[in-house]
Amino acid sequence: MKNIALVNDSRFDVMSARKDFPLLARMVRGKPLAYLDNGASAQRATAVIDAVDDYERRHHANIHRGVHTLSQEATGLYEAARDKVVAFLHAASRHEVIFVRGTTEAINLVAQSHLRPILKAGDEILITHLEHHANIVPWQMVCEQTGAKLKVAPMDEHGEVHADAVEAMMSERTRLFACAHVSNALGTVLPVRRLVAAAKARGIATLIDGAQAVPHMTVDVQDLGCDFYAFSGHKLFGPTGIGILYGRESLLERMPPWQGGGDMILTVSFLKTTYNGLPYKFEAGTPNIAGVIAFGAALDYVTKVGLDRIAAYEHDLLAYATRRLLEVPGLRIIGTAADKAAVVSFVLADAHPHDIGTILDYEGVAVRTGHHCAQPVMDRYGVPATARASLAFYNTTDEIDVLVKGLHRVREVLGA
Repeated sequence: MKNIALVNDSRFDVMSARKDFPLLARMVRGKPLAYLDNGASAQRATAVIDAVDDYERRHHANIHRGVHTLSQEATGLYEAARDKVVAFLHAASRHEVIFVRGTTEAINLVAQSHLRPILKAGDEILITHLEHHANIVPWQMVCEQTGAKLKVAPMDEHGEVHADAVEAMMSERTRLFACAHVSNALGTVLPVRRLVAAAKARGIATLIDGAQAVPHMTVDVQDLGCDFYAFSGHKLFGPTGIGILYGRESLLERMPPWQGGGDMILTVSFLKTTYNGLPYKFEAGTPNIAGVIAFGAALDYVTKVGLDRIAAYEHDLLAYATRRLLEVPGLRIIGTAADKAAVVSFVLADAHPHDIGTILDYEGVAVRTGHHCAQPVMDRYGVPATARASLAFYNTTDEIDVLVKGLHRVREVLGA
């Protein structure tokens, strides 16, 4: 069976895994759904959905503030999820895991709380050309606020960022280096370990945008050596509206709170407020309790499947998708890095990506079309947009075949 892959000397049964995700059984426009938009948002397993239902039906109360049973239960479930994140990232302490709304909020928190207080006019922030807008705009904003400068390391025609080129741009004025672990638009895996080591040797703080990495590979923040690592729950088969900022405890201790309000304080008077300890001083207000608990269930699920097995299966699936797509006349893959996660971005001659996506939808195929919040990447290739098929471990070679068949249909309809 071509939808069963040998992974780590054991059979990875993708058809069995698919049964854990109820939405994958949907029909769209009378066709079986082929969901290939996981880079935008992955689907949820039944265990994740059940975790939300259980909390709402049996445990709903505010956390950290009540002595009654429901509050204590909700607090226990919420904090247990934090411990799961600590284990997932191999962080040194639960003080290093901050719950936020997503990658975007995590990066803005670092920009405003860590960087803004120390930046001076003429200081530099270094990023790469293939960043998501969430890893560009917050740095532009803090540069406008402080007079610092944003520097951009280049990428080549394959969509690769070379460590030598990045290191050459690090200077005595560089205060932070920030980059994606995996490009959302191209799937490129960056050499983050080497880049972090180069920055660390120069006394430069580092932030890694891991939104597209955590669903596809094991991440060990202590091994990477980064100061900050950010990602979103909904890319990792969890709910929307929940994300993680990992921060080195020594840095988080020195950073002032970003937002003020309830739960991030110890004492409040009209004369002075004293702040709570880590991680709570960065978690103002009532959080997305159900989302955090469900995210903990998502981590349990992914851990049970095994990220090594996921990575191996997706590697084979990406190779198959790349080979089949290149059989489509007029199709050009955008981003051909040697080391890629399970993302294929492409254009088709004489067919606008939005038209591609619309016609594919009539075939039951869900892909993302547009600039993918990475307009500088599109500019680098001279295209306004691409179509992007982003794969997960529950996708199959049969779905890739449906995608390819749909692209032939696109050519027929549009004369491409």
